[in-house]
Amino acid sequence: MNTFKAVSTAIALVLASACVAPSAHAGDTLLMQRVKQEQAMNLPKKGMSMAEVERQFGAPTSKLDARGGGSRKQPVINRWMYPGYIVYFERSHVIHTVLNTPAGNNTNPAVPK
Repeated sequence: MNTFKAVSTAIALVLASACVAPSAHAGDTLLMQRVKQEQAMNLPKKGMSMAEVERQFGAPTSKLDARGGGSRKQPVINRWMYPGYIVYFERSHVIHTVLNTPAGNNTNPAVPK
């Protein structure tokens, strides 16, 4: 009887993992598409200064309130909004640029719904 339980448990685990695997694969594909799209765009690069970003991309549409800065381990994070993306700065240098995508349009951010 214990052998039957072990075999049925193993089969159940295999079936459960088979159901989960396709959704994980789809998420990986979406992420790869987003990264390729970002790499193809002319966006502020990591390490650029605020002055370089403003000189090359113009003034942001808005500058959001700074966050952090409470200690050395929590530096000030500034965020500048541009049409289509947000630039994140640690102190005064770019750490990341993120595309704005409308909610529910994660399959292809280039095509608005």
